[in-house]
Amino acid sequence: MAAKSIVTSKQKEEVVRGILTEVVCTAFSNSILVVVTQYGKMGTLVSVDPSTVASDISKPSLTTKVLLGTDEPLIHVCAKNLVTFVSQEAGNKPVLLAMALKDKSMEGIKALQEMIRSCQVW
Repeated sequence: MAAKSIVTSKQKEEVVRGILTEVVCTAFSNSILVVVTQYGKMGTLVSVDPSTVASDISKPSLTTKVLLGTDEPLIHVCAKNLVTFVSQEAGNKPVLLAMALKDKSMEGIKALQEMIRSCQVW
């Protein structure tokens, strides 16, 4: 009988808006790790943590915190846009996002969302 892996992971590589892009999604028991890179390295590490608001428990707000890398507003916006659906679909689990992006346009982010969705492990 084959032992079931404790960690589930999926990866995908494709060209997004002319840039080779890699996505790796890994599910742990208490969180999800998402790596999105167009440089071949992990880049900026962002914690995306759902925190419930007393008035509306069904829709938690997401708190982003840059753990490693440049802490600038665009990083927080990209992080929330890339992985909000991951946290929600995973039962409001925290997401650790590593991203190194050349293209931070809205079209690029939407394409990256689809890549992340295709690597669903949650």
